[in-house]
Amino acid sequence: MITWIATLFLLGQAETSSLSDELSAEARALIGPVLETITEEKRRQAEAPPPQDDQERFLRMYRLDQMGREAMLKIDLSTLSPEQEQAANRAMWQAQNDADEANLDALLAMLPPEGWFLKSRYGEGPSQTAFLIIQHSNLEQWRRFVPVLEPLVAAGEVDGTQFGLMYDRLAVNEGRPQRYGTQVTCKNGRWVIDYDNLEDPANADHRRAEAGFPHTLAQYEARFASWPACREN
Repeated sequence: MITWIATLFLLGQAETSSLSDELSAEARALIGPVLETITEEKRRQAEAPPPQDDQERFLRMYRLDQMGREAMLKIDLSTLSPEQEQAANRAMWQAQNDADEANLDALLAMLPPEGWFLKSRYGEGPSQTAFLIIQHSNLEQWRRFVPVLEPLVAAGEVDGTQFGLMYDRLAVNEGRPQRYGTQVTCKNGRWVIDYDNLEDPANADHRRAEAGFPHTLAQYEARFASWPACREN
């Protein structure tokens, strides 16, 4: 029987190969480690026995969600032309998006009647993985789950930082100011806080502290200083 992850591996191979036709040799070399990381994890999971329990299932989903993203953070595409940089990003994100979509389908099929993967029932790790999968999904899912997560923060079943991150991502994608300043933007080649798109900036650090964020906005922005240069859209 062909599992969902095996199907994902086969389809991802074909789509990524098609996108790679747009790339120069330099671009292919730069993104090669990212594509290899994602492909090898898909292959490993496709060949593995079925997960024995939810803990193992969530661990596999976490690896699919994170390994490609971690590899992307090490890639600097600024030496490429704008056209090649865009093509390289499309190729990397097509591979990652295939994994994200498969993760989302699997997660929604597992969704419990209470509407979320509560820490008290599933544990910290699976709850965090569920958040990452929804956070990396789409507008429809953010609209669905932001109202679900908010009351669970007060109950101790969801971290306030998770709610804050998803709230901000939904707000930015709906064209509204974000509340906690978690979504950075590209300006002058660097990733920065968009203070023009932030609710009541003077009190943002207080809101962040209440939600459990460990850094002020200035400290948070400083963490992106070592990231590769970006290009504004």
